[in-house]
Amino acid sequence: MRLPKGVDLPLSRKQLRSIGRATARINLWHGSVRSGKTVASLLAFVIAVAAAGPSGLILICGRSLQTIERNVFEPLADPALFGPLARHIHHTRGATTATILGRTVHLIGASDVRAEGRLRGLTAQLAYVDEATLVPESFWTQLLARLSTPGARLIATTNPDSPRHWLKVGYLDRAQELDLRHWHFKLADNPSLSRAYVDALSAEYVGLWRRRMIDGAWVVAEGAVFDMWDEQQHVVDTLPPMVRYWCAADYGTTNPFAALVLGLGADDRLYVTSEWRHDSKAAHRQMTDAQYSEAVRAWLARQQVEPEWTFIDPSAASFQTQLWADGHPGVTRADNEVGAGIRSVSSALAAGLLRVHKSCTGLLDEIPGYSWDPAASAKGEDKPIKINDHSVDALRYAVHSTAHEWRHLITAAYPCVRS
Repeated sequence: MRLPKGVDLPLSRKQLRSIGRATARINLWHGSVRSGKTVASLLAFVIAVAAAGPSGLILICGRSLQTIERNVFEPLADPALFGPLARHIHHTRGATTATILGRTVHLIGASDVRAEGRLRGLTAQLAYVDEATLVPESFWTQLLARLSTPGARLIATTNPDSPRHWLKVGYLDRAQELDLRHWHFKLADNPSLSRAYVDALSAEYVGLWRRRMIDGAWVVAEGAVFDMWDEQQHVVDTLPPMVRYWCAADYGTTNPFAALVLGLGADDRLYVTSEWRHDSKAAHRQMTDAQYSEAVRAWLARQQVEPEWTFIDPSAASFQTQLWADGHPGVTRADNEVGAGIRSVSSALAAGLLRVHKSCTGLLDEIPGYSWDPAASAKGEDKPIKINDHSVDALRYAVHSTAHEWRHLITAAYPCVRS
């Protein structure tokens, strides 16, 4: 396999073989994180760009422009990875086009089914899809229909998902019937990773995500979402001194409203220190945004807590506006990516990093029964059952929205964790 001039990566035999054989109509790299599949697929794509003819568009697609920038252009523009080739990659952050080896490449975000309309009417000869399981099936189907020039190719990479996901059932499982080649990568397929890094990465994923992201397995989500939850281990009677505070709220009018305070203790652990809830059905009284704002601010004042940030349910725009109007500091939208949020909470619980104070009865009631929806699993989707999840949602907002602040503690403070 001959690589582009100047590229001198320590590629494994498996990576080189996949790059050289990526000549099918559909070429898919799948498997664990940091297994080398992304580098291999990007090199195959760049080689395909260099060989592309004059007719037909060249596309890069992903869940959003931000993920395309992070997962595609940051590696491509890194001289440490791609050497002199990086000088021929040009992209302005936020732009919907880029230049690769002098060719214009169009970038398309596909966060929902409406994205399929962005493909209508175009003719493409080459497409790269980042995180293929996260784009809608209708978008993928339309993209294949638009790859209509002679020799057109799709190159894609993804982490595993449910074994019933449309990409697994409709394509990987039918590879022999289709013009499709695929390569499955595990951590062991990336020889450049140190043992210490592999151990650290393994500690960050637990349960379902451990099997998918580390083992590279297509496995179904079933049973309890937080199957590592242990009341004896995770519930505390007393709290250490806190050095930082954050707050999060899941908004509800007919459903319960739940707010939590998440603290970082002097012992480098996370603690849910307190909880405030209002159930309009139980109280026989609904509250307005102004009343919720006043109640939350009074609850925080009684604890003498001023959170650095208050993460609000993204759908509760009116409540966010009310908090801003009332001068509450640090109001922002929570990161509401459900799967990623559950993964952050799971990792913190499994590492012994997250504790809940015994006074948070609403949260303590909800966590054990928070389960995967079997009907969604049967369709290849990972969704928890939407019942009795209001404090759990607030927990997810707080923990995942602050993950960049505490994730290093999992391996720094608990290097021996194996889950």
